Amino acid sequence: MPTPEILRYAAFSSDPAGGNPAGVVLDAAGLDAAEMQRIAAEVDFAETTFVTGTRGDGARQVRYFSPIAEVPFCGHATIATAVAIAERGDADGDAIVFATPVGDIRIEVERRADGIAAAFTSVAPSVSDLPTADRDAILDLLSLTTADLDAQLPPRIANAGNAHPVIALTERGTFDTFGFDAGRVRALMDDRGWPATIAIVHRVAADRLLARNLFPVGRITEDPATGSAAAAVGAYLRALDAAVTPSRIAIEQGAHVGRPGLLTVDIPASGGIRVSGSAVEMRAS
Repeated sequence: MPTPEILRYAAFSSDPAGGNPAGVVLDAAGLDAAEMQRIAAEVDFAETTFVTGTRGDGARQVRYFSPIAEVPFCGHATIATAVAIAERGDADGDAIVFATPVGDIRIEVERRADGIAAAFTSVAPSVSDLPTADRDAILDLLSLTTADLDAQLPPRIANAGNAHPVIALTERGTFDTFGFDAGRVRALMDDRGWPATIAIVHRVAADRLLARNLFPVGRITEDPATGSAAAAVGAYLRALDAAVTPSRIAIEQGAHVGRPGLLTVDIPASGGIRVSGSAVEMRAS
């Protein structure tokens, strides 16, 4: 079959040089898993979305692949794909439903003067204690100790489609300067079966957090903007009673890898977490 068109979008930014790049294949019906994995590796972004078909109720069936494996869900690639669909006039009204491996995800599309933005509502999240051994292993990777942790935001593992360990640091300087060995991070994530990122956050204000998401895949070490982690962080704050509900918070991410982005997170009193942002096509120069 002909090689499908591969689109490239930057999600959670209106600047092609910002946010998180995602590959988007809108017509992947004829591709098998091996072919999708090969394309994702060649694209070499954190994730590539493949739209594999349409259900009888109109929901689009999608799969997500990193350069090394299929992942259950990807927030930034969801935003990018929804914007790509809307830009091509293929969205019915202002809502799209993706049938994903973690369940149906509803995406709302908003047409603005400066482009198209999208918002997804996660599946119902869960938050649980992060085992002490896992907490200590992550801190060791960052050359940090428990003294660096924010006592008001204890470590947890939050899942709003993917399981994300969440570690909150007290000091901005510590957050900005910690380093890590990508190979050791990948080994820990593989050993624990964590399919997505390790989220390291710093709370600047009640409605504003900074995030760095560790995600060693291919040439990537830190993910520039992580939609599933943003949903997980929203669920984490709600579970800790660290956010008044309903509320909206902003998560800034990507500055540490030269691709700043902004994720807007709406936290209701119950149910899924809503994550929104813009996306822009990365056209070849």
